[in-house]
Amino acid sequence: MAAALLLRGLRSSASRARHAFPSPASTPSLFASSLRHRLYSSAAASTATSPAFSLGGVTDPARIRNVAVIAHVDHGKTTLMDRLLRQCGADIPHERAMDNISLERERGITISSKVTSVPWKENELNMVDTPGHADFGGEVERVVGMVEGAVLVVDAGEGPLAQTKFVLSKALKYGLRPILLLNKVDRPSVSEETCDEVQSLVFDLFANLGATEEQLDFPVLYASAKEGWASLEYTKCPPDGAKNMSPLLDSIVQHVRPPKADLEAPFQMLVSMMERDFYLGRILTGRVTSGVIRVGDKVHGLRNTVEGVQKIEDGKVVKLMKKKGTSMVVIEAAGAGDIISMAGLSGPAIGHTVANPEVLTALPAVELDPPTISMTFGVNDSPLGGRDGTHVTGAKIGNRLMAEAETNLAINVLPGPLSESFEVQGRGELQLGILIENMRREGFELSVSPPRVMYKTERGERLEPIEEVTVEVDEEHVGFVMTTLNNRKGEVLDMGPVPGTIGRTRIFLTCPSRGLVGLKGVFNSHTRGTGFMHRAFQAYAKYKGPLGTVRKGVLVSVGKGSITSHALMSLEARGTLFVSPGMETYEGMIVGEHSRDSDLEINPVRTKELTNIRAPGKDENIRLSPPRLMTLEEAIGYVASDELIEASFVTPKVIRLRKKYLDANKRKMMKNKIDK
Repeated sequence: MAAALLLRGLRSSASRARHAFPSPASTPSLFASSLRHRLYSSAAASTATSPAFSLGGVTDPARIRNVAVIAHVDHGKTTLMDRLLRQCGADIPHERAMDNISLERERGITISSKVTSVPWKENELNMVDTPGHADFGGEVERVVGMVEGAVLVVDAGEGPLAQTKFVLSKALKYGLRPILLLNKVDRPSVSEETCDEVQSLVFDLFANLGATEEQLDFPVLYASAKEGWASLEYTKCPPDGAKNMSPLLDSIVQHVRPPKADLEAPFQMLVSMMERDFYLGRILTGRVTSGVIRVGDKVHGLRNTVEGVQKIEDGKVVKLMKKKGTSMVVIEAAGAGDIISMAGLSGPAIGHTVANPEVLTALPAVELDPPTISMTFGVNDSPLGGRDGTHVTGAKIGNRLMAEAETNLAINVLPGPLSESFEVQGRGELQLGILIENMRREGFELSVSPPRVMYKTERGERLEPIEEVTVEVDEEHVGFVMTTLNNRKGEVLDMGPVPGTIGRTRIFLTCPSRGLVGLKGVFNSHTRGTGFMHRAFQAYAKYKGPLGTVRKGVLVSVGKGSITSHALMSLEARGTLFVSPGMETYEGMIVGEHSRDSDLEINPVRTKELTNIRAPGKDENIRLSPPRLMTLEEAIGYVASDELIEASFVTPKVIRLRKKYLDANKRKMMKNKIDK
């Protein structure tokens, strides 16, 4: 560690010496091309009011900075974006202003990437807010190609974690030079020594990921996004006049290079985001690679195929827009290096190229990591199916999934094994759970299979996805974590105390993706919410063999009708119930978890037999324990391979689980067939 800090100090000293005597060649010129000279020399009178030296909406590329904010989940990206927007004069209606999806505000996570633009000292900063959860890594992969720099936010108390390595590897792969921002330095447990140790860990992470000499010489800032300030030097509380984000914004302008842009070349833009508007149709968002685009210009869509470049559609630009602050602003023109949105084409999607008609070459699309799990979506064919949702047919479910695959490249949709079923491939349980939740809120009713890991076969050897897992728990829960993960084929890489805390242990390990399915709910329940667990895809490795027992059996209903309290009173001793009196059930529905490893068939609709003989005493007072109600993510991780989930809009707090084959004899026959 001492050697790393010494090397880091030498690099920082050399960097300061270079910045103190800049070379003339490194200073950007505003008049590098004849077109740029024609555009901006005639706008000399308007430069006082237009900080980015723009004319007719075309911004000088030398005044543009495209930067992404990347970090591990809960390290403060979205809060930082709020403070940067406020610093630049944007109107922030509420906290987490960039999270415009209802599920993002409800769950406190960022699901999709967003782009906005803010002015700062005669420059225009195009900022991209990215998700921090590993399941939404595709959102990070598709936007890093739009920017020239990145702000790597790291919690000064926790240090770099699993997703930090993932997002940083993508940034370094595209040649970005990140700016390290140590956030949450105002916490009592964070000291200058802690920050130095975290900085050394980040430097080692850069080196292990193959960073270049320039990338290793990253600038370091200290900040408290919650309090709204950043500093070039370590401090717990800067002076009142320095409690702002100016040091970070100035560092972005200084260290992030302007885009390489040719305004004279024909127009080309790679589509990185897409959304739909009721009036405008498809709105395509991307970075202009070259040329200038204006409203009314003729364009066409291109895509790369196996046979070569294929034309998708001819059309013209109906509307040009740009996100400024928290509002969308209509513009008349845009130039190379800028990030804009356009409307007018209905064919191109994410990864396609929009260009002038004379351009016949498509830009290379972004390569995404392959999906690791899959689930089967189908029509809900249970006896209670069709009662709750408004979109219940296989055709409507398929159209909705295809539309999702167009806007989210990390999801693949393929025909399922049965008619009116579809195989949906993704990065994790949370990503597919968000998709199911969105469909439920839109009125869809469907059945969902448990997640299945996607294997590979190379040279006759079976490979499975392996993930890096970071666990932090109290010492009393370490034994449970070690036992549980060992049962799921986990391998511990490192374990030690958490710096700055007492009685906390951090464990680094690797585990097969199939072993992590359903672990989150069990982990949170046992640690009572005091521990955290983060994971990120590492690589494919040799199959590690079958897992141990990860779940007990279930209680399966053999009756149909309304559940009675009289029946549940005698069934409570058999296990944990998922239902309450008055709920509807049917044969094959799962109503609870058995206390043993085997499934048990029960009758929850049994009623008390009535006679004409008066009982000598009072009726028995029935008291039942509250049922265990699962969230959608918990249900996804709970169901076994022979079970399904029923998802509908009317029952947002009650998730119905069922056996794949409702008839008991059919289940026994299929089980015997598999055993043979």
